[in-house]
Amino acid sequence: MDPISHFTTLAGYGQWATGRLLDAVALLPEAEYRRDVGLFFHSIHGTLNHLLVTEHHLWFVRFSEGVSPKVALDTELEPDRATLDASLRSLAERWAPWLGTVPAARWAQNLDYTTMRGIPASLPFAAMLTHVFNHGTHHRGQITAALTQMGQPCPELDLVYYLQSLGRP
Repeated sequence: MDPISHFTTLAGYGQWATGRLLDAVALLPEAEYRRDVGLFFHSIHGTLNHLLVTEHHLWFVRFSEGVSPKVALDTELEPDRATLDASLRSLAERWAPWLGTVPAARWAQNLDYTTMRGIPASLPFAAMLTHVFNHGTHHRGQITAALTQMGQPCPELDLVYYLQSLGRP
Protein backbone atom coordinates (compact mmCIF):
# COMPACT_ATOMS: atom_id res chain seq x y z
CA MET A 1 0.00 0.00 0.00
CA ASP A 2 1.39 3.42 -0.92
CA PRO A 3 1.88 5.97 1.90
CA ILE A 4 -1.04 8.21 0.89
CA SER A 5 -3.51 5.29 0.84
CA HIS A 6 -2.14 4.01 4.13
CA PHE A 7 -2.41 7.33 5.92
CA THR A 8 -5.76 8.13 4.30
CA THR A 9 -7.08 4.90 5.84
CA LEU A 10 -5.65 5.93 9.21
CA ALA A 11 -7.18 9.39 8.78
CA GLY A 12 -10.54 7.74 8.10
CA TYR A 13 -10.15 5.80 11.33
CA GLY A 14 -9.29 9.02 13.16
CA GLN A 15 -12.45 10.70 11.90
CA TRP A 16 -14.60 7.65 12.70
CA ALA A 17 -13.13 7.19 16.20
CA THR A 18 -13.31 10.90 17.02
CA GLY A 19 -16.98 11.04 16.03
CA ARG A 20 -17.91 7.95 18.05
CA LEU A 21 -15.99 9.19 21.06
CA LEU A 22 -17.57 12.65 20.94
CA ASP A 23 -21.02 11.09 20.66
CA ALA A 24 -20.29 9.27 23.94
CA VAL A 25 -18.87 12.42 25.57
CA ALA A 26 -22.00 14.36 24.55
CA LEU A 27 -24.11 12.04 26.70
CA LEU A 28 -22.26 13.00 29.88
CA PRO A 29 -24.10 15.39 32.22
CA GLU A 30 -22.23 18.68 32.65
CA ALA A 31 -21.19 17.80 36.22
CA GLU A 32 -19.64 14.54 35.04
CA TYR A 33 -18.03 16.22 32.04
CA ARG A 34 -16.23 18.62 34.39
CA ARG A 35 -15.53 16.11 37.16
CA ASP A 36 -12.28 14.50 36.10
CA VAL A 37 -10.52 17.55 34.74
CA GLY A 38 -7.06 15.95 35.00
CA LEU A 39 -7.11 12.82 32.83
CA PHE A 40 -10.30 13.57 30.94
CA PHE A 41 -9.45 17.08 29.77
CA HIS A 42 -5.79 16.28 29.21
CA SER A 43 -6.82 13.46 26.89
CA ILE A 44 -9.48 15.43 25.02
CA HIS A 45 -7.15 18.35 24.49
CA GLY A 46 -4.30 15.99 23.66
CA THR A 47 -6.43 14.58 20.85
CA LEU A 48 -7.21 18.12 19.65
CA ASN A 49 -3.52 18.99 19.92
CA HIS A 50 -2.46 16.13 17.67
CA LEU A 51 -5.14 16.98 15.11
CA LEU A 52 -3.87 20.56 15.19
CA VAL A 53 -0.30 19.35 14.80
CA THR A 54 -1.33 17.66 11.57
CA GLU A 55 -3.60 20.43 10.32
CA HIS A 56 -1.16 23.25 10.93
CA HIS A 57 1.93 21.15 10.17
CA LEU A 58 3.63 22.35 13.34
CA TRP A 59 5.98 19.41 13.14
CA PHE A 60 7.22 20.63 9.77
CA VAL A 61 8.16 23.93 11.37
CA ARG A 62 9.85 22.15 14.25
CA PHE A 63 11.88 19.87 12.02
CA SER A 64 12.69 22.22 9.15
CA GLU A 65 13.49 25.29 11.24
CA GLY A 66 14.62 23.65 14.46
CA VAL A 67 11.79 25.35 16.33
CA SER A 68 9.51 23.49 18.74
CA PRO A 69 6.19 25.36 18.74
CA LYS A 70 3.52 24.27 21.18
CA VAL A 71 -0.24 24.54 20.95
CA ALA A 72 -1.31 25.75 24.37
CA LEU A 73 -4.31 23.66 25.29
CA ASP A 74 -5.90 23.62 28.70
CA THR A 75 -9.33 23.47 30.29
CA GLU A 76 -9.90 27.17 29.67
CA LEU A 77 -9.20 27.17 25.92
CA GLU A 78 -12.39 25.34 24.96
CA PRO A 79 -14.79 25.90 27.89
CA ASP A 80 -17.79 25.33 25.64
CA ARG A 81 -18.40 21.65 24.95
CA ALA A 82 -20.08 22.33 21.60
CA THR A 83 -17.10 24.37 20.40
CA LEU A 84 -14.66 21.65 21.42
CA ASP A 85 -16.85 19.03 19.72
CA ALA A 86 -17.00 21.06 16.50
CA SER A 87 -13.22 21.66 16.54
CA LEU A 88 -12.39 17.99 17.00
CA ARG A 89 -14.83 16.83 14.31
CA SER A 90 -13.71 19.49 11.83
CA LEU A 91 -10.00 18.79 12.25
CA ALA A 92 -10.54 15.02 12.05
CA GLU A 93 -12.45 15.49 8.78
CA ARG A 94 -9.64 17.58 7.28
CA TRP A 95 -6.93 14.96 7.99
CA ALA A 96 -7.35 12.94 4.77
CA PRO A 97 -7.71 15.92 2.38
CA TRP A 98 -4.61 17.46 3.97
CA LEU A 99 -2.62 14.28 3.23
CA GLY A 100 -3.58 14.63 -0.43
CA THR A 101 -1.78 18.00 -0.59
CA VAL A 102 1.57 16.48 0.38
CA PRO A 103 3.84 16.31 -2.70
CA ALA A 104 5.02 12.80 -3.65
CA ALA A 105 8.67 13.81 -3.21
CA ARG A 106 7.97 14.79 0.42
CA TRP A 107 7.06 11.19 1.34
CA ALA A 108 10.58 10.02 0.46
CA GLN A 109 12.34 12.77 2.40
CA ASN A 110 13.81 12.77 5.84
CA LEU A 111 13.17 15.66 8.18
CA ASP A 112 16.43 16.87 9.70
CA TYR A 113 16.11 18.61 13.03
CA THR A 114 17.74 19.31 16.36
CA THR A 115 16.28 17.73 19.49
CA MET A 116 15.28 19.77 22.54
CA ARG A 117 18.68 18.77 23.97
CA GLY A 118 20.51 20.16 20.92
CA ILE A 119 21.33 16.80 19.32
CA PRO A 120 21.08 16.62 15.50
CA ALA A 121 18.61 13.96 14.33
CA SER A 122 16.73 12.84 11.25
CA LEU A 123 13.27 11.31 10.96
CA PRO A 124 11.47 10.02 7.84
CA PHE A 125 8.38 12.02 6.96
CA ALA A 126 6.07 8.98 7.17
CA ALA A 127 7.47 8.08 10.60
CA MET A 128 6.63 11.59 11.83
CA LEU A 129 3.03 11.24 10.66
CA THR A 130 2.83 7.77 12.23
CA HIS A 131 3.96 9.23 15.54
CA VAL A 132 1.34 11.98 15.39
CA PHE A 133 -1.38 9.48 14.50
CA ASN A 134 -0.37 6.95 17.17
CA HIS A 135 -0.14 9.56 19.89
CA GLY A 136 -3.54 10.97 18.97
CA THR A 137 -4.93 7.42 19.17
CA HIS A 138 -3.34 7.04 22.60
CA HIS A 139 -5.23 10.12 23.80
CA ARG A 140 -8.52 8.72 22.46
CA GLY A 141 -7.79 5.58 24.50
CA GLN A 142 -7.36 7.70 27.62
CA ILE A 143 -10.73 9.36 26.97
CA THR A 144 -12.32 5.91 26.61
CA ALA A 145 -10.77 4.87 29.94
CA ALA A 146 -12.03 8.04 31.64
CA LEU A 147 -15.54 7.54 30.25
CA THR A 148 -15.54 3.94 31.49
CA GLN A 149 -14.44 5.10 34.93
CA MET A 150 -17.33 7.59 34.93
CA GLY A 151 -19.76 4.76 34.17
CA GLN A 152 -20.37 5.90 30.59
CA PRO A 153 -20.68 3.10 28.01
CA CYS A 154 -17.95 3.59 25.40
CA PRO A 155 -18.12 2.83 21.69
CA GLU A 156 -15.81 0.27 20.13
CA LEU A 157 -12.81 2.29 18.89
CA ASP A 158 -10.49 -0.52 17.88
CA LEU A 159 -8.64 0.03 14.59
CA VAL A 160 -9.15 -3.62 13.56
CA TYR A 161 -12.91 -3.24 14.14
CA TYR A 162 -12.88 -0.13 11.94
CA LEU A 163 -10.92 -1.82 9.15
CA GLN A 164 -13.29 -4.80 9.22
CA SER A 165 -16.29 -2.47 9.07
CA LEU A 166 -14.94 -0.94 5.82
CA GLY A 167 -15.68 -4.22 4.06
CA ARG A 168 -19.27 -4.38 5.32
CA PRO A 169 -22.18 -3.23 3.13
